[in-house]
Amino acid sequence: MSEEALKALQKEVSQKKRIATEWASQIHDLVEDRLLTDYDALPELALRTQQACLDWAAAKARLDQASAG
Repeated sequence: MSEEALKALQKEVSQKKRIATEWASQIHDLVEDRLLTDYDALPELALRTQQACLDWAAAKARLDQASAG
C-alpha cells in the first residue's frame, strides 16, 4: 500500500475516533448536567456511541492490516 493510502487510512481512523469521543462526551454531559430530566435520551446516545466505536474499530483494523502487509 502506498504511503499516501496509509496516510488516508490514518486520517480516517483519527476522524472516526474523534466522532466516537464526541458521542461519548454527549453522554458524559447528559449524565453530569441533565440526568434526571433527559435520561430518556440515553439509549439513543448509547447506540450512536456504540456505532461510532464500531466504525472506529473497523477503520483501525483496516489500518493495522494495511500497515502489517
